[in-house]
Amino acid sequence: MRLGSRRSRGRRALLASALAATVVAATAGWATGQEQRAITGPPPGSAAWRADDSMRTELPDPAEATPKEVAAFFASLSPTRAHHLMVRHAAVVGNLDGAPVSLRFEANALALRAERSRQRVRAAAPDGTLQDHQRARSLVARYGELLAPGRRILAFDPRGRGQVAQVYGDLGHAEHVSVVVPGSDMDLTTFDRKKDPLGTPAGMARSLRTATGGRTAVVAWVGYTTPVGLGTDAATGRLAEAGAPRLARFTQGLTAVGAPRPEVFCHSYGSVVCGLAASKLEASDIVVLGSPGMRAERASDLGAKATVWAARDDSDWIGKVPHIELWGLGHGTDPTDKEFGARRIPAHNAHGHTGYFAPGTDSLRSFARIAGGEYS
Repeated sequence: MRLGSRRSRGRRALLASALAATVVAATAGWATGQEQRAITGPPPGSAAWRADDSMRTELPDPAEATPKEVAAFFASLSPTRAHHLMVRHAAVVGNLDGAPVSLRFEANALALRAERSRQRVRAAAPDGTLQDHQRARSLVARYGELLAPGRRILAFDPRGRGQVAQVYGDLGHAEHVSVVVPGSDMDLTTFDRKKDPLGTPAGMARSLRTATGGRTAVVAWVGYTTPVGLGTDAATGRLAEAGAPRLARFTQGLTAVGAPRPEVFCHSYGSVVCGLAASKLEASDIVVLGSPGMRAERASDLGAKATVWAARDDSDWIGKVPHIELWGLGHGTDPTDKEFGARRIPAHNAHGHTGYFAPGTDSLRSFARIAGGEYS
């Protein structure tokens, strides 16, 4: 290693040490309140699913069966039997990677209606607090939005802050498929918020699909518990470690039902999730943008079969974050660093941390070419 490189890494280590001390001091008073409990494990309702013997055959364990095994199981059922099972266990089927896409859409519509009814009861419960009633009414409205005609919900989990995946386009017949993985502050209520829409997975997905001329189906995936704000959750890999297996399984579920291997676009903290999932992702390309790091020193360390791409605009504040991992804080090398070894995507006019999917930007044009399999 060259002396200059050693000195550079030494300066980065000292800077990271200072950052670590600053983060710990600055967040000591509020980080506990912001710390999120990761939602992991099989979908809600899995216990009842496992106990169901109405099909006179053992159902695939949502926690253990691979998406390929799930796909094979549903392929063995008649449409009538599959529909019967879906109605009995909508919450499981709607989140079961490897189940038929159309069946998952229908299952999640049923699960959303059931959860909306539950929240309507909660909103009028005499023993509930004012805060309980307000929260319930807010969720009733939110579930109603997700049930609007034309929305294709591929995953829905009301636990915690809520998780959701929405499909834009025809996933069953698209020649190419992309998945957008978001960073901090995204959940069931914010994944398609009107404020700063291009900073949300739904806004990114819509913009990418439009840029490809509608030829690519795009999934806005909020299937993990994201950090809230810039506390210790965002500075550590704890939530990414919990989310990585869920993302890997989700992509495996897409290919298990016949979809092409997706291009996965990972924004901000989402790139930490993608880095940890990379070796098991069923993906043709992994594109990181505004990344704090992928928990790897080099792209070759990820163990990914996919091509790794990286983009960052000079105006993005993430570039000022020390790209090093120390004492569990930080996420490693900057993926746009030449030494990392990712293919660099131009992003000179993206403007800020959430401008990469803005129409007219060179970054979006490049993303569209990657999504359409046209970027060599």
